[in-house]
Amino acid sequence: MIVGMTSFIVPAHNEAAVLAATLDALHAAGRTLDEPYELVVADDESTDETAAIALRHGAKVVTVAHRQIAATRNSGARESSGEFFIFVDADTIVNVAVIRAAIGALRLGAAGGGAGVTFDGMVPLYAKVMTAALMLAFRAAGLAAGCFIFCTRRAFEAVGGFDERYFGGEEIILSQALKRQGRFVVLTQSVLTSGRKLRTHSAREMWGGVARVALRGPRGVRQREGMDLWYAPRRKDPG
Repeated sequence: MIVGMTSFIVPAHNEAAVLAATLDALHAAGRTLDEPYELVVADDESTDETAAIALRHGAKVVTVAHRQIAATRNSGARESSGEFFIFVDADTIVNVAVIRAAIGALRLGAAGGGAGVTFDGMVPLYAKVMTAALMLAFRAAGLAAGCFIFCTRRAFEAVGGFDERYFGGEEIILSQALKRQGRFVVLTQSVLTSGRKLRTHSAREMWGGVARVALRGPRGVRQREGMDLWYAPRRKDPG
């Protein structure tokens, strides 16, 4: 571990279309920290240019074959050197304010935290309503949304990282575990994430997928079956 270093850990599967912008934003934010930082891309069985783009943008590439997000994130963490971990999805753009706030919270003793989330481009009205309700619920419960979660290495290792029994909702499990290690902060600042799933799936598909997981409870996210919103081949984004 390198004291004072921040590790930005990005899980990725066939993210060539969006990864460069994500890494550029992380570099821009990282340079303002006045401390060392690194970018680590956990490339999970990509068949496109994901790994090459990561290397061109100065990231360390960790090649894995999990097709399971919790395991992929853990693999990236194991190959990271920082005192602080920031997990950012490959289609999510951070800004300087949110990164400085996250590191500031950790330096003041927080075990971990999350941030607000907004979506890029146009999304259907139903999606705006649904996601706004979900974000309010996450903030009220003190939970991190999956596209951005941060913590200290010490707290992450103390809880055993992301729970690899889960194919989804792993950020909720980690948030709850980190709360037992110390203060958990949901920042007022927000990150910008892709609205592509909201644009490429119908209301019936979105609500159906969420309902199936909700009805099954924890068992519903301990298997890949029924998790098509997260693991099915990506559809072309009309936006």
